[in-house]
Amino acid sequence: MATNRTVPTEEPVVETLETTSALRRPAAADLSNALRELLADVFALYIKTKAFHWHMTGRHFRDYHLLLDEQAEQLFAVTDDLAERSRKLGARTIRSIGDIARHQRLKDNDEEEVTPNAMLSELCIDNRHLTNLLLSTHRICEQHADVATASLIETWIDEAQRRSWFLSEIVQHL
Repeated sequence: MATNRTVPTEEPVVETLETTSALRRPAAADLSNALRELLADVFALYIKTKAFHWHMTGRHFRDYHLLLDEQAEQLFAVTDDLAERSRKLGARTIRSIGDIARHQRLKDNDEEEVTPNAMLSELCIDNRHLTNLLLSTHRICEQHADVATASLIETWIDEAQRRSWFLSEIVQHL
């Protein structure tokens, strides 16, 4: 007995992992790759911010030390949301420090001595760069109508702009 089957005209939903997303496979792949790079960048900026927090010196030590600790905490909070969003899309995410190093676009700073002004200036530039990377990923979300990821990214853009603003206000008056 023959059965009539209709062939679906749309691509199947990503099923590689359990997912709550209705994105098609190419969209999920585009977004998960972008999110992996963002996660690596946020981790890199978190580590740099924390390292500068630990190595801060000088006349305004307490204020800068506390500011960088606050900014590092904010960055660290982003990492879990980013990784979990990638998993919701049905993708894998960062697995190790080496994985972060392979995907990060923001540069590390391994210098032994960095002045407070240089630390704050570098973090200001990095946060501006992160803002641009977030905006770029937001455009990918728009292309694929992923409003959930776009909404998260909008909050992170605002946070990155705020960090840049605070740092630039300090740096331009040093």
